[in-house]
Amino acid sequence: MLAYVFWHWPASGTPGPAYEAAMLRFHERLRSAESPALLGSRTYRVEGEPWLPDGRGYNDWYLLDGGFASLDVLNELAVSPSLKEAHDQPAHMVAGGAGGVYRLIAGVSGGQALGAATWLSKPANISYPAFYERLRPWTEWEDAALWQRQMVLSPAVEFCLQSPAPPNLPGDWRPLPVRWTVVGDEGGGGS
Repeated sequence: MLAYVFWHWPASGTPGPAYEAAMLRFHERLRSAESPALLGSRTYRVEGEPWLPDGRGYNDWYLLDGGFASLDVLNELAVSPSLKEAHDQPAHMVAGGAGGVYRLIAGVSGGQALGAATWLSKPANISYPAFYERLRPWTEWEDAALWQRQMVLSPAVEFCLQSPAPPNLPGDWRPLPVRWTVVGDEGGGGS
């Protein structure tokens, strides 16, 4: 499973409720298109991610099936004639954004609303298999998911651990706990 992650923030003077309502309408319309490539989507209000202006903004997670080819499907669908208006309304309110692609490495990702998200880096002196093994106590939590950045397509660090509660990770992994709040109660799947 892949996730396309899009970080964004509203233009100055854009009311937060209008921005969020436009985003939710787009996500609802996108999910209603019932593309087999799109497993779900969710928008989070974000605090504490240093690659966002003042550390605050939004991130959208689009869960995809079908490998990297599913990115093309999502891209075409998002701006298709049936979704153009729903896409363009929030797009015209965005001041800036950046995207990334993440692969699910361990755990599960579905419709759960997260309690915690932690960005982290693998220490240089440890192999990937050893790192995954050291993370196992947290990736085996119910509703936990470990995502790894692909092809350095993201402003964020290499790993994101989504979990029901904040994990107590070793300091040498440089964990960055952040606050994510689900926007709306769309229940349409997501990370």
